[in-house]
Amino acid sequence: MIAGLYEAHLPVGDLERAIRFYEALGLELAHRTDGRAFFWIEKGKSWLGLWVAEQVNVPYHVSIRHVAFRIELENMEKAKTWLRGRNVEIVDFYDFKPHQQPLVPPLFPQAHAAVYFEDPDGNLLELMAPIELDVSDYFDTMELNEWYRQRGHKRNPPN
Repeated sequence: MIAGLYEAHLPVGDLERAIRFYEALGLELAHRTDGRAFFWIEKGKSWLGLWVAEQVNVPYHVSIRHVAFRIELENMEKAKTWLRGRNVEIVDFYDFKPHQQPLVPPLFPQAHAAVYFEDPDGNLLELMAPIELDVSDYFDTMELNEWYRQRGHKRNPPN
């Protein structure tokens, strides 16, 4: 029945600034009205709603103000360069510095690589790529290169 995620929503303080930021990420503005804008993530399949709202002042917690964009694993190695080209800074996350990312956090049952950044309103965003499904052994958050080393994969180091 459920085929995927259709929409996610985030609060923003300055809609014009938010629109510029998400357009710089390559998202297409689908619709805009007073106090809100919608961007296609995948046209006709999923979108992101931005709402001018006082909730933008609520401190970040993983349960709110967070969106992860799926990318292909082969693009993960270019993710930081791609973000830097859009003047977007990688943020510390899981006690790892930007130069240590992409990371592989223990979010079972799937292992994935991720790079973390914020929009201008402090909403946490991530570029995420699945690595392995049905991971059963526990592991601590680690750098993607360490994941490959521990599992015997040969990969070029991420940027």
